[in-house]
Amino acid sequence: MPDTPTIAFTDEHLDNGLRLILAEDHLAPVVAVNLWYDVGSKHEEPDKTGLAHLFEHMMFQGSRNVAKGEHFKFIEAAGGALNASTWLHRTNYFESGPSACLELFLWLEADRMGGLLDALGQETLDNQRDVVKNEKRQRYDDAPYGNWWPALIERLFPHGHPYHHPTIGSMQDLDAATVDDCHAFFEHHYAPNNAVLTLAGDFDPEQARAWVREYFGGIPANMSLRPAPAVPNPAPLQGPVRDVLPDRVPLTRMFAGYRSPPAGTREADAIEVAAAILSLGGGASSKGTRLYRELVREKRLAQDVEFWTMEFETVSVAGGSATLRPGVAVEDLEAEFFGIVEGLAESITEDEIDRARAGLEHTIIRSRLLRASSRADWLSECATMFGDPGRVNDRIPDLLSVGTAEVAEAARNVFRPENRVEIVFVPEEAAK
Repeated sequence: MPDTPTIAFTDEHLDNGLRLILAEDHLAPVVAVNLWYDVGSKHEEPDKTGLAHLFEHMMFQGSRNVAKGEHFKFIEAAGGALNASTWLHRTNYFESGPSACLELFLWLEADRMGGLLDALGQETLDNQRDVVKNEKRQRYDDAPYGNWWPALIERLFPHGHPYHHPTIGSMQDLDAATVDDCHAFFEHHYAPNNAVLTLAGDFDPEQARAWVREYFGGIPANMSLRPAPAVPNPAPLQGPVRDVLPDRVPLTRMFAGYRSPPAGTREADAIEVAAAILSLGGGASSKGTRLYRELVREKRLAQDVEFWTMEFETVSVAGGSATLRPGVAVEDLEAEFFGIVEGLAESITEDEIDRARAGLEHTIIRSRLLRASSRADWLSECATMFGDPGRVNDRIPDLLSVGTAEVAEAARNVFRPENRVEIVFVPEEAAK
């Protein structure tokens, strides 16, 4: 097997528990800072959904030494870029820009880690609550097919399971959130000993360590962090589950999801390869894969089609979607779609395996390794999810070593009708 690209890094801890990962690279005069907190929507209480994502917004509304809006102002004025995101198992904050911005990035992140509550009051909560509610309307409630993911996971995972509710939360819970709730959430989860700080790109390691110690070292560890909830493997689905949802959509579109093996396992790697055989990423590279070739190009049942995986702890999700071509019966599309997916195990060829593995390698190199910001994010992800940032260098070899028999066995175990949830969005007028 030819050598695969790797990321060189160091891994250490400050006395307060902050994990520091340094990935020095002088190919370009840019630096990326990526800070992962081990908190996401899975940590929320059943009647307090949306707090993790709401908190992501409030982390940009000022802190002890930074006024409201100045986090963006300082970084963008220096030529940098920044953002944040929340998911089931983490919240991350990230900046990238010219190498000279590194000290600024670190100071700003440390100020809100150690001093956010100084600026968190009712006005900030009310303002950002409205922002998040508007985001929910725009991205989910009012967008065509926008609620496909909440509809899928609430059927894949039973009520009370940490993955049952979407990260955006419910309008009712957002309205009920109080300043005390927000303070408690911060105190339960935002601390150096619950975070991974990764620096990647053009910097001097000793200078970087000195700045990290200066700005983060004085933030005390929280020895009473709220432990992460258990993520149980739920009882097997009694599928297939199929629900039709009339909505303001232009065309009928089906979404399907299957429970699949947990992240970091050999079985999950095999499902990743199987998904690539079906539809590698859904873009131009997918036009030679099974679903596109048969449903879009040859049988002309669908306008578009994709298949994907989302890897989580304990249990992941593999699924896809297809938009019905006008004049086609949705039952015909479903029969062909599920025939291809659920019949995959019995018909995989060595050529398909080779092309899928090569496509995944190309995708990882392009999306994970080319930019300092992507490398920083991936290192933080592996440190948070697996406790081992070195997993970044195992990913390509692991995928390239998956064999045909392993893919077939994993597909046979996962892509079964009784393990399937399907949501069909249909135009409202067609449902009348």
